[in-house]
Amino acid sequence: MAIHLPSLAELRNIQQELKRFEHRVQIILIVVFVCFGLLLARLVFLQVVRHDELAEQAENNRTAVLPVVPPRGSILDRNGVVLASNYSAYTLEITPSQVRNVEATIDQLAEIIDIQPRDRKRFKRLREESKSFDSLPIRNRLSDEEVARFTAQRYRFPGVEIKARLFRQYPYGELASHVIGYIGRINIRDKERLEETDEIGNYRGTEYIGKLGVEQGYERELHGLTGVQEIETSAGGRAVRRLAHRPATPGQNVVLSIDIKLQKLIEDLLGDRRGALVAIDPRSGEVLAFVSKPTFDPNLFVDGIDIENWQMLNESVDKPLLNRALRGTYPPGSTYKPFMAMAALQTGKRNASTVIMDNGSWTYGGHTFRSHGDHGLGAVDMERSIVKSSNVYYYSLANEMGVDLIHDQMKPFGFGQFTGIDLPGEVRGILPSTEWKRNYYKRPEQQKWYGGETISLGIGQGYNTFTMLQLATATATLANGGLRHTPRVVTATQDAITHQPLPVALTAPLDLGLKPEHVAVIRKGLVGVATEGTSARVFAGAGYTSAGKTGTAQAVSIGQKDKYNAAKLSEYQRDHALYMAFAPAEDPRIALAVIVENAGFGAAHAAPIARRVFDYWLLDQYPSEEDIEATQKGQTAAPIGTPRKARDIRLGTP
Repeated sequence: MAIHLPSLAELRNIQQELKRFEHRVQIILIVVFVCFGLLLARLVFLQVVRHDELAEQAENNRTAVLPVVPPRGSILDRNGVVLASNYSAYTLEITPSQVRNVEATIDQLAEIIDIQPRDRKRFKRLREESKSFDSLPIRNRLSDEEVARFTAQRYRFPGVEIKARLFRQYPYGELASHVIGYIGRINIRDKERLEETDEIGNYRGTEYIGKLGVEQGYERELHGLTGVQEIETSAGGRAVRRLAHRPATPGQNVVLSIDIKLQKLIEDLLGDRRGALVAIDPRSGEVLAFVSKPTFDPNLFVDGIDIENWQMLNESVDKPLLNRALRGTYPPGSTYKPFMAMAALQTGKRNASTVIMDNGSWTYGGHTFRSHGDHGLGAVDMERSIVKSSNVYYYSLANEMGVDLIHDQMKPFGFGQFTGIDLPGEVRGILPSTEWKRNYYKRPEQQKWYGGETISLGIGQGYNTFTMLQLATATATLANGGLRHTPRVVTATQDAITHQPLPVALTAPLDLGLKPEHVAVIRKGLVGVATEGTSARVFAGAGYTSAGKTGTAQAVSIGQKDKYNAAKLSEYQRDHALYMAFAPAEDPRIALAVIVENAGFGAAHAAPIARRVFDYWLLDQYPSEEDIEATQKGQTAAPIGTPRKARDIRLGTP
């Protein structure tokens, strides 16, 4: 058998193939080494360079950090009566970003849960104001039966769930609503404000914030501190176990200086009339009552007020949303005269014995300014000018003083100034001066101050417009001998758990430097009003001596040749009835200012309310039902019927 030996050419081919194979192997080895190098570099990058970042991401995938919303603090009156608190209830909520068709889902939910048109409207509004991933309530306060019905069909509704939430409640409804305020859902404006103050982090998971009154003014104290809960989750996002927990700090309770029983009495005495009353302890500045009528029910705002109720409140001619005590401005009328008399004494323009002839009118620049009716009071000194309320006396005094001196003397009493009360939204009003007029008007002919404009300032008319809070503060200052305390409605905060009170910090009172002998002159005149003057019938038989001044302020201008006739005017054009007073006159413990809008004479409509407030505070007397009803109609002077013991009166079950 012949043996075949490879030729030289074949051997060369084999060697070339071997070389090519070795070359390929080398390339493969290089690629392998490069790949391993890249893997090693990536491993070092991930395990060393980005270790902390990736470890955090891994931990975040394994855990979830949830906010723990703090319970909101309660609001209490000075005697511990709860005026605002929380209760727990179930809500049915939808997260729009997790639902394909929101409207269709709501229709399906309505088959098993009662969903009213107002619920749909509120949800639509909330959805417009919120982000798509926010959980929004479509129904609040579910019954146990409704919870059970939904739970049985939960699988049909992805993106819909039941949550247990704390709801705010105001057990006495409309009572003291302007001072208590209310809470509402956090809107875009609220979020911007929280971001500006760097507080947004403390509102994670929180949907509500104070919107008015104490709820707004003491939001930080009432809200508390948000807690944190860290939980371990499964791959499906279910909670497995709790890893860490920092409990929320409950909001503090807020204790008011308001006596809610006195507040209710005053609101009842005003009845359906429009008006305001502020009562202050002149020794401390504590506000004892802060009344504005008509009122509103703050519970309407907790879930988001519906359109019908909002229109009813917002469009009402009686303006129930207006806080008349804080933001309503009125001419003070004759209640301004005691302060004008004090200014005359302090500046030396007049002394107590200076006599002015009151002939029933006073003429300046050919213009006649009338006094009360068509008759004069004859010779009038300072005390008699207050007791008999002489217009002529104060027309001439205003002319002697001039607008700027009047301004400088009235400003320290707080007229036309912010009082500094611990409630948001206070307005300044107008205490006129030549500078004020230059700044207020734009046209040169309007900016000039005319001497005739000064005359009516003396009787609390003209450009003068003040709040009842300012008039009450000025009255309390006068009662306190010239020491002006900053009014406040909150006396202390209180730990929600231990109930340990923490008094609020007080500011030192401002000493106006009133001379005691001047204060005595004004006090004597004011006592005369209540004993022999315009409010004598109202305070007949009172077990204390009070000092006060009635006032009647024009709501519209009446020509000098025309006589005021309420019967010929529409209700909203009639005069306002005012009264300022303090008691006991010799050692004042309460001072107040009250206005009844478009009611007429202060002695007939405002002073009777003041009398019953003093009886309550000083004598522990609560008027009879027939007396309250008659006072609402302006048909009483001194109390009628047998008064009840105030301590025995119950507000009723909230």
